[in-house]
Amino acid sequence: MIAWRRSIVIAAFVAAIVAVVVLNARAAGSVAGASATIRLTEVAHASGIDFVHQAPALDPKIANVAPHVGALGACVSVADVNNDGWPDLYFTTSRFGASNALYLNQKDGTFRDVSREAGVGSVNLPGEGVSMGAVWGDYDNDGFEDLLVYKWGYPQLFHNRGPGRFEDVTAQSGLKRWMNSNGAVWFDFDRDGLLDLYITGYFRSDIDFWHLTTTRIMQHSWEFATNGGKNLLFKNLGLGHFKDVTDSLGVGSTRWTLAVTAADFNDDGWPDLYLANDYGPEELYLNHEGKHFELARAGLSDDSKSGMAVALGDVYNRGEHDVFVTNISEKGFLFQGNNLRLNFLKELGRFDEVATGPVADAGWAWGAQFGDLNNDGLLDLVVANGFISGDSAHDYWYAMSKIAGAQGNIFEDAKNWPPIGSASLSGYERSRVLLNRGQAGFVDVAQEAGVTDRLDGRAVAMADLFNRGVLDVIIANEKGRVLLYKNTFPLSRRERGAGGEDSRRERGPGGEGWVEFKLVGTRSNRSAIGAEVTVEFGSGRQRQVVDGGMGFCSQNDRRLHFGLGGQGLGKVTIRWPSGTQQILTGLAIDHLHVVTEPQ
Repeated sequence: MIAWRRSIVIAAFVAAIVAVVVLNARAAGSVAGASATIRLTEVAHASGIDFVHQAPALDPKIANVAPHVGALGACVSVADVNNDGWPDLYFTTSRFGASNALYLNQKDGTFRDVSREAGVGSVNLPGEGVSMGAVWGDYDNDGFEDLLVYKWGYPQLFHNRGPGRFEDVTAQSGLKRWMNSNGAVWFDFDRDGLLDLYITGYFRSDIDFWHLTTTRIMQHSWEFATNGGKNLLFKNLGLGHFKDVTDSLGVGSTRWTLAVTAADFNDDGWPDLYLANDYGPEELYLNHEGKHFELARAGLSDDSKSGMAVALGDVYNRGEHDVFVTNISEKGFLFQGNNLRLNFLKELGRFDEVATGPVADAGWAWGAQFGDLNNDGLLDLVVANGFISGDSAHDYWYAMSKIAGAQGNIFEDAKNWPPIGSASLSGYERSRVLLNRGQAGFVDVAQEAGVTDRLDGRAVAMADLFNRGVLDVIIANEKGRVLLYKNTFPLSRRERGAGGEDSRRERGPGGEGWVEFKLVGTRSNRSAIGAEVTVEFGSGRQRQVVDGGMGFCSQNDRRLHFGLGGQGLGKVTIRWPSGTQQILTGLAIDHLHVVTEPQ
């Protein structure tokens, strides 16, 4: 009876959402016509970016399954490294001796790799480990974005001493702990104005992939594995020092976490943690005033899957943080389906799973991000796909299904896995570009948009790279080249090719209008990570959060971008991590607004 009543309540809320979506879509004109178009042009080489990821070479003891184990590490993260008003790009690679890359934005449509002179390239060293990703955050509030590189090995913290100069401060920071991590997020869990750090553990921390003492390194369950590496929470003590507070705050999950992001999901003013876990259910840790976290029963454990990315988006302009988590689907073998979870925490204490069609089925899905790619006022979704592109005549799915049917103590030992050799495993899959059409649902427009690559996608990030008022898309590929998709939807009469943070810029695609915000914290952390902006336009509102890491091994432009769909801009509400609420009215559209937190 209780379950029956709950189903009725959920159905009522979903019906209400549909009504809101209909109104918003009608107002935005997002269902038909030119405004529904997305056009992206791949310009990485033309922009001076020729970075290629290299996979790690592992201990020969697991050569039979090495392509599966080592198919990670292609990352992209965005930050304005030198405070010139133009977003820069950092990419990771995962082979000893190979260099990560820091591409500075040259303001003319091109980028230049400065990793060597900056000191953030040569980090993949024997005895230290290899890179799996990176996140930016100003941990000491000095006005420059600092860099955390997480690894299979020792994470490294680089202090930004000023434009183009970084110093490795890992040893004195308290962060030098061997981990096999595939994700991290900056956030201020206790709202003291200093950025704290949550680093995930995927494989156990006692595993050194280049000197294995055991081959029992794999999961012990395909659906409820808990033998992964332990996630760690480090509190920022100031003066460049961090302290491990994982156990006292209760966030040391060992569920094979592949991705994590932070936001205030239940609107109590405190940032929570949302985890996408491989071989098991997602986890939501609710923050109780910075004193402890509680693992919430929020409907996330109803089905166990293979969570690989977690992206946030106000999907139906309700003013909520909804969640998209990628999983695995392969016709004839396995259909897990991606999750699109609508946030009903305040009303029902849970999320409601609503993924269907192309949102649910994107293949072996990895990184994903929400962003309004055509400025129609609705958030679109980009998903990167593909696992191992090998010999297309040999498929590893059948061999893997045999080991999957064994007992856990058998497939936990990597030596028992059938050799992969040169076989493919969900290889040569294409990326998805899902256009949000409001009440008409999402539709895959990748082909029409110009996104036709079939590389093994991993990380996705979005940024207004060329300061034009439109979002561009960056995809990092495993053992492949970086792709930079420039948003080439027809601009109004002319495209402005230069301009700083405070400059007036031409109206974006189709004249729909847009507004962007760069936030600068004072009482809050200077990066304003965790700050939330809610923009009212038309009959709806859209809420976004400044992220300290989101998707899969990725981080978006710190500046928040809102498409307006040709509607007037109403009230803008900023909720700073300190708790300060700021309301702005009468703001100009087609403009980037730099907003400093009131003292």
